[in-house]
Amino acid sequence: MLTVIVDYESGNLHSAHKAFERMAAETGAGQVIVSSRTEDVARADRIVLPGDGAFPACRRALGAVAGMVEALDDAVNTRARPFLGICVGMQMLATTGREYEDTPGLGWIGGDVVPIRPADPAMKVPHMGWNDLVIDQPHPVLAGLESGDHAYFVHSYQFRTEDPAHLLAHVDYAGPITAIVGRDTILGTQFHPEKSQATGLRLIANFLRWKP
Repeated sequence: MLTVIVDYESGNLHSAHKAFERMAAETGAGQVIVSSRTEDVARADRIVLPGDGAFPACRRALGAVAGMVEALDDAVNTRARPFLGICVGMQMLATTGREYEDTPGLGWIGGDVVPIRPADPAMKVPHMGWNDLVIDQPHPVLAGLESGDHAYFVHSYQFRTEDPAHLLAHVDYAGPITAIVGRDTILGTQFHPEKSQATGLRLIANFLRWKP
């Protein structure tokens, strides 16, 4: 069993790698590697796409790794390998990112990435720190998680899904903010599970055990 964390020089790879390695050891989920090689993505049983920074920069960086978008599309959409996007890695699942400029996403889950605009102007952007999850849809990777569990966020833009069925969880920040999206074998978290202590580690363990 192999989990590949995709390295395209736009993610918090060290802490993510350590968290996934820890939970893979606890769950017997096999090897976890960080790789920018398309051949590793092709042989992966599970794929993780992290992302930090601005949507356009991350999307360009991913596209700059020769053959990576095609390898991901084949693994996830053709061969149905379980996939987890984290932070901007989740946002890139969208149709379009609207940060600074309109940038095409991967288009795997319909919707746009738009600015966070809290109804209360006293609420600061970026949305940064701990917030309570509200579970909207059941999912195997959310097993053992409940509304009220804490997760750690750092972001100024959020994913608005076209289909409400693809919104698995949100948080309240003077208005709803998307926290988890998913369809089929594709999952994305706006928060950082590797920084979200017990909540994040449980989600990672569930992902590593997930057999769609």
